[in-house]
Amino acid sequence: MDSLTQFTLGAAVTVALLGRNVGPRKAVLIGGLMGTLPDLDVFIPYEDPVDSFVLHRGATHSIFVHALATPVIGEALVRSVGALREHRARVYATVFLVLASHAIIDAMTVYGTRIFWPVLPDPVGVGSIFIIDPLYTVPILIPVIWALCVRSWTPRLARVLSIGLVFSTSYMALTIALQAYVEDRARTMFEQAGVEAVKVFALAAPFNTVLWKVIAIDETRYHNLYLSLLDGEENPTIYSHARRPDLLTCLDGAPAVQKLVWFSDGYLRAREADGQILVADLRMGLTPNYVFQFAVGRDADGQIEPIPPTRYLASRRSEEGDWAWLVDRLWGRPAVRKVENGMAETSASADAQC
Repeated sequence: MDSLTQFTLGAAVTVALLGRNVGPRKAVLIGGLMGTLPDLDVFIPYEDPVDSFVLHRGATHSIFVHALATPVIGEALVRSVGALREHRARVYATVFLVLASHAIIDAMTVYGTRIFWPVLPDPVGVGSIFIIDPLYTVPILIPVIWALCVRSWTPRLARVLSIGLVFSTSYMALTIALQAYVEDRARTMFEQAGVEAVKVFALAAPFNTVLWKVIAIDETRYHNLYLSLLDGEENPTIYSHARRPDLLTCLDGAPAVQKLVWFSDGYLRAREADGQILVADLRMGLTPNYVFQFAVGRDADGQIEPIPPTRYLASRRSEEGDWAWLVDRLWGRPAVRKVENGMAETSASADAQC
């Protein structure tokens, strides 16, 4: 999740466990800094932009690595903070919980977190919560700000902090149940529309868990469905687009493509633009302006061949009318997303030449 949430969660956990010993303010600073440690992997230099994309949230987000790092960080705290010298076990437990909670809430987003590396190397990306969700962050941010404003530990601070942590954790668990409900509802709608889905994935929309984007993929297409928990009886529009698997087949041996297929669990779309073959992760962003798109091949005189991958940045993240459409769909009002409704469902007239 976002850096503010990670800092806040680390601070909240540390205040709850060590605030009585070191004071709320110091606990906020210690916990907040520990809560951001796993994301220092953004400074690791990678060979190409695809590696940078798929290898982020790797070893530094593994709970097994956290277990190994706990005594190192914990002992440093015990030796440097006098008030903690008689509380080694509590300090170690705090360090592990702060690091592990960072990885756990990251795994709840769609990006994916290799939380069980190296035992299970595949990323876990539940997708039941957006990377920024005020309903998760604010309940723990309030007591953390309070902790910064007081000099000593108080029972009232402890109660408010406990309420905030319980609320946020319960809300996170609720998002999983909501996701399962939305996916089940979407499967029924896809079946009624004649979509033979191979996979269906419901993702929380930006900043909330009332509106959901559901992706279904079949052999050659992907289908977007935007469902609100406030929808009435009328089924929302299903938008269908070509995935161009023929282009991916031509580049099947390219390491960059293999990594993207692995990381996205197959939720990919390929297309041709300006003589290049672009691959986008369908889970992040809206059609046609996906957040992560990469040029991985080119059309050389009718033959598709791989190229060193480069990041392709869309000229915009949203289209005209998107915000009004988003608000309408959030409140369950029927609305058509103009840009998707106006896109022709094109597919290859013939398989690409490899």
